[in-house]
Amino acid sequence: MKRVFAATIGGRPVVHDPATGLTHLSPLRVRAGRHVLEEDAVACWPSISPADLDVAVPVSVCWSPIVRCNLACPHCLDDKSVPEAGTGERMRIAGILAASGVLGVDISGGEPLLLRDLPELARRLASGGIAVSTTTNGWHLARRASELVGAVDAIRVSLDGPDPARHDAWRGRDSFARAVDGIRAAIEAGLRVQIQTVLMRSTRDSAQEMVDLAAALGAGGVTFLQMLPLGEGAALAREQMLTDAEAATTIAALRIPPGVSVRLRTREAAEGFTVVRADGQAWRNTDRAHRIAAFRPLRRPADLYLSGRRDGSA
Repeated sequence: MKRVFAATIGGRPVVHDPATGLTHLSPLRVRAGRHVLEEDAVACWPSISPADLDVAVPVSVCWSPIVRCNLACPHCLDDKSVPEAGTGERMRIAGILAASGVLGVDISGGEPLLLRDLPELARRLASGGIAVSTTTNGWHLARRASELVGAVDAIRVSLDGPDPARHDAWRGRDSFARAVDGIRAAIEAGLRVQIQTVLMRSTRDSAQEMVDLAAALGAGGVTFLQMLPLGEGAALAREQMLTDAEAATTIAALRIPPGVSVRLRTREAAEGFTVVRADGQAWRNTDRAHRIAAFRPLRRPADLYLSGRRDGSA
């Protein structure tokens, strides 16, 4: 079963899936709020780009309340120079997001599992009827999975290779084993898990193995994220970035096992996506997600308004 957030936008009934980040058109009439729906049914419903919906606020946002991370990945998107707010400020931002009318919030970082108050932040978001996910490198997931049950609706675990040699080359020694242990613990605890892989020239040849690994672990699927030339990853862009067309060709060739969902998030789709960083400043991807720009501090729900800008995909 999938827990999703449902709403009617521009006269269209839609549901947002916190695991895949996809927004689907529903063939059913929906009431706004959190619903549990059959997983196979939701996956079969047509997806729609947030840019094609008539929305005043983003369908979903990424919130990065932490800059700190226990790993040092060379393709990281985060800006490590951003100051990190304290506990009270994090809860204030969570309250604004909860009242904003967005369908989904993904808590990212940095590494969000380093935050002791992560479950409380997630519950504050959920109090506004929002579908909540968290993106993690998985290092601390095995020990914290039980705390997240009932707080988050999905866990997105970053894996950049199907085995220790290839994954650890990007994320550091023992990071594959820790992430896989975390995925198993989260699934055993009853949490939905989606693997996320940054699609690069160095990782595209292992795409099929990533899908097969997801099936073997019991994860719901794999989201392949086109590399964005942001943060520290900008230094790798010329060497590692695929075109959206090359990425689409790679994904189209995959054999998808039953029960596994596969999604490609292109750079074009990510244009206009909203990110709230650890200092409480709202940012949006621009120039087909080749750049990110701050547009205002988040002091009230209206500060997320799109104001004629196109929305982007998670």
